[in-house]
Amino acid sequence: MGGAAPNGLPGWVTLLRAPNPGPMTLDGTNTWVLRAPSAERAVVIDPGPLDEGHLTRIADQGPYAFILITHGHHDHVEGAARLSEILGGTPVLAADPAHCVSGGPLDAAAPPRVEGLDLTILDTPGHTSDSVCFLVAHGNTSLMFTGDTILGRGTTVVAHPDGDLGAYLGSLERLAAYGKVMMLPGHGPARDDVAAVAREYLDHRRERLAQVEAAIAAGAHTPEQVVDVVYPDIEPGVRFAAIWSAAAQLDYLNHKNRESGTPAGRLDPL
Repeated sequence: MGGAAPNGLPGWVTLLRAPNPGPMTLDGTNTWVLRAPSAERAVVIDPGPLDEGHLTRIADQGPYAFILITHGHHDHVEGAARLSEILGGTPVLAADPAHCVSGGPLDAAAPPRVEGLDLTILDTPGHTSDSVCFLVAHGNTSLMFTGDTILGRGTTVVAHPDGDLGAYLGSLERLAAYGKVMMLPGHGPARDDVAAVAREYLDHRRERLAQVEAAIAAGAHTPEQVVDVVYPDIEPGVRFAAIWSAAAQLDYLNHKNRESGTPAGRLDPL
């Protein structure tokens, strides 16, 4: 798929969607190319999978100052090193040094300079321990690139043990402070207001935690047992993701109840 500009996006943003649709990736990974008006070099966020055709389309939009990564899942970062190679060594910058090439790691206190754009890095762990979001501004327009911390539709998996639900709830609270800022996610469509979506996510998580607590009270202790009670109609192909989420929910509730002194269901090994 070639470049596309979703409705309402400024001209300095281009979407290149990777050809990797699926239950976990929705329509495919959103690769975002940012170039300020009259700027020589662009920035690319999340080059996506190791697909030569997709990487060539990204390279054709260059040159680039650097390649930014929202988190280390393969559908976002797998093609990054190869894209850097195609571009002749363009740095890859990520929060996790393991995903960096010729630079990094990202530091929220000292974001890299982007020609013609203002870049702010937000540490937003939870979906993964290395998840970050990018707030990018030009003139009076600000955009929030959320990776998988918030999706364009549906909800995000918090996969225990790297995913942490307590950290994730804190990250959603942080994003809820950015009212009326358009959200450009790693999968799915752009949304008009990242704060509104963050609040929707928070409400959903609290409702789900209440359901998990009820399941525990009814005798569910393992992630699989919680899924049987809380996600009875889950599609078999994505049951594994529900088990990951249930493990994160149990871990969060166990820690929360240990801190308060309240007995809770145990988290048994997967």
